[in-house]
Amino acid sequence: MRKLLRRYRSLPIRSRLALLVAAAVAFAVAAVSVTCWFIVQGKLYDQVNDDLNEMARRPGTVPQLLQRCTQTPQQNAQNYPGRNDYVQAIKESGDPCVDPNSPGTIKATDSDKNVIKAAKVLQGTIRNGTDEDGETVRVLTLYLGVDQNDGKGVAVQLAVPLKGTQSTLNELALILLLVSGIGVIGAGAAGLAVARAGLRPVDKLTEAVEHVARTEDLSIRIPVEEDAEDEVARLSRSFNSMTSSLANSRELQQQLIADAGHELRTPLTSLRTNIELLTRSEETGRPIPEADRKALLASVKAQMTELASLIGDLQELSRSEGQRGERVQVIALEDTVESALRRARLRGPELTITADVQPWYVRSEPAALERAVVNILDNAVKFSPEGGSIEVQLTEGVLTVRDHGPGIPADELPHVFDRFWRSPSARALPGSGLGLSIVARTIEQAGGQVTLSHAQGGGTIATVQLPGAPTPPPEAV
Repeated sequence: MRKLLRRYRSLPIRSRLALLVAAAVAFAVAAVSVTCWFIVQGKLYDQVNDDLNEMARRPGTVPQLLQRCTQTPQQNAQNYPGRNDYVQAIKESGDPCVDPNSPGTIKATDSDKNVIKAAKVLQGTIRNGTDEDGETVRVLTLYLGVDQNDGKGVAVQLAVPLKGTQSTLNELALILLLVSGIGVIGAGAAGLAVARAGLRPVDKLTEAVEHVARTEDLSIRIPVEEDAEDEVARLSRSFNSMTSSLANSRELQQQLIADAGHELRTPLTSLRTNIELLTRSEETGRPIPEADRKALLASVKAQMTELASLIGDLQELSRSEGQRGERVQVIALEDTVESALRRARLRGPELTITADVQPWYVRSEPAALERAVVNILDNAVKFSPEGGSIEVQLTEGVLTVRDHGPGIPADELPHVFDRFWRSPSARALPGSGLGLSIVARTIEQAGGQVTLSHAQGGGTIATVQLPGAPTPPPEAV
């Protein structure tokens, strides 16, 4: 059995489907055929039983047989008319009294003699039996009465041959067997054809997957009918969505690598130039003026700081969703904002930063959320004029940061959250162009949204909306 299961599982899906269809049809056809055969058998036997009962009700048959079985054989042979059916009388003991014109003697059984013991007139049994030559007959046994000579009960047995009935049933069985076989073969062929037609999209999907694995070409798509809603269509749509997502991910990855390489080239070139100047000064013995040397070292330090910041931003963007999900917890957003405000005041000591922060609890990764808020405040500090002011407000989960800088042109607003995008007017300022991209990604992962818009009177307003509650949930207390 296990070997058969292993062989079945090793077959292709279309072969398994064809076998299942053939097996289901075979079971159904077998059940119908067997039921049909038994129904026909019952009907034929009912007809035979009716014929036997009609014989028993034929005028003179039973009384004459009782009279003749109590006479001598010579009288019996002379007076009883000829007939072709089996007719005989039996007693509880002794040989049966057979009609002279009966084709043979019916083999009596104990059940037949029990009819005599029951002594129920014209009530008896119907069964299949055999005659003395072994031919199958249908036997009706009826109680007749008492033999006046010896006082013993007598029963009559009427029988008809079942050869014709059995021949009909055998022919019917053969016909049903042939029809069933043809039906099963046809069902198997139809099942194979249906399986091939139904699995054609799966074949296309398999070819597409093999093509992607072989060539890494993610542009391939499987055609799907718009109104198709079956499992294969859903699978094809899922595959198309997956390849589309993978293609977009690869494109973003390639873009990220290209942009990162471009951004790294500038600080690395500056570092190499400054280090070469310092090295050449040492090699040639021509010292660089102290002021220039300090400027070179300060430039090297600034470039290294920029490189470290860029690498940190790239690491933040490369972290997987699972790594973030493991660190999500309930945090007090007002504490995060206060911590970011302290850092912003250190970076812009000449600015006036006012804050109105109310309690609000959210689910997020603490370090990532604080970095996002710090990036927003850093942008406000970076673009605020000297001696300017920044207003920060947190009310019912909405954080707004307003600066009074030059603002962002309307045509640049759609690009502010793109990776490595920097406004032409801000490219001289330090930064990697990843800060707002990290902000957008962090806020979206926390279930919120972030926008930048123009402020009345000049400047920019950064708005962050995060779902949460003014009080911590019970599990966080």
